Amino acid sequence: MRIAMIGHKRYDSREGGVEVVVTELARRMAALGHEVTCYDRSGKDVMTGEGTQGERVVDGVRVVPVRTVDAKGLAALSSSFFATLAAIKDRPDVVHYHAEGPCVPLPLARRAGIRTVATIHGLDWQRAKWGKLASTYIKMGERNAARRADEVIVLSRSAQSYFREAYGRETRLVPNGIEPKEPRSAHVISERWGLSRGSYVLFLGRIVPEKRPELLIKAFRGLDTDKRLVIAGGSSDTSEYLDEIKRLAADDPRVVLTGFVQGEALEELYSNALCYVLPSDVEGMPMSLLEAMAYGRCCITSDIPECADVTERTGLTFPRGDAEELQRVLASLLANPGETKAKGDSARVRATESFGWDSVVRRTLELYGGDQ
Repeated sequence: MRIAMIGHKRYDSREGGVEVVVTELARRMAALGHEVTCYDRSGKDVMTGEGTQGERVVDGVRVVPVRTVDAKGLAALSSSFFATLAAIKDRPDVVHYHAEGPCVPLPLARRAGIRTVATIHGLDWQRAKWGKLASTYIKMGERNAARRADEVIVLSRSAQSYFREAYGRETRLVPNGIEPKEPRSAHVISERWGLSRGSYVLFLGRIVPEKRPELLIKAFRGLDTDKRLVIAGGSSDTSEYLDEIKRLAADDPRVVLTGFVQGEALEELYSNALCYVLPSDVEGMPMSLLEAMAYGRCCITSDIPECADVTERTGLTFPRGDAEELQRVLASLLANPGETKAKGDSARVRATESFGWDSVVRRTLELYGGDQ
């Protein structure tokens, strides 16, 4: 089967969950003998600063850069449009769109007689970083997916309910996957930031308003502890918000801002954290949460179903947006190291048993149709 992937920024990038999911799906489908093409945005990677390479084959996946207007609000619009035109020319059996905004040109592929599948990674128009015009555009992509795609994949039961109520559209629930993780000792993070096993609380994700790292910093500042708080991640069209986070962090020497991390540093941050905290107001199905669970970390999240349904009884929750309650949960956890370890162990088992990539790939291929 010939498969096209559209909507990610860069193949084999860790900038966001969409990139991780596209990379895992593409390379695993290629390993099964399918012809997979990923259409990358051109220009520099937001997190690493690396420039676009030409067309190439990575992990058996054909990676093709497409024209991109490198301006806020236009990058996704332009790259998904030109990627759709390139895919129509290549005539794949199916075009798989990822995220809502990139689904705006989906009807073009449909009119060309190509089967279309859309994965809604979250209700992106709700994200605080987007203005009214961008939110309207993203909502257009959502409508196109709901009304025109042959199949729509969602990551949570709440998203299924939303599409049923808003559009009368039945969707397929296919969660993200994760691989088992082997913990690493603290070497790189010890040299860079003076961190050791169990010495810090970890937030890891894009520094954007809807993930609420400022809420975590405010809650942490009220704790009487010698533990540190690590805020790891880069911004995404949110430089002003990142400046706010830096100002908050400057008021407490226990708070460490690492910036974007990958490779050994990323693995060590997950492996050695006392616990992982994700205080988001809006999520799809956060890959960072799955990864923290796979590393055996005790996880604290807001009580939104997109997080609580992932951790179930293995995690702890607090009411969304409630800094005082988050502080209380953190204080309780810091005072009970035995509970922290037990929660982490059960989270690792749940991640391994409930979110395997093999199942995700098989179920996705079934929605593509044709010979598997």
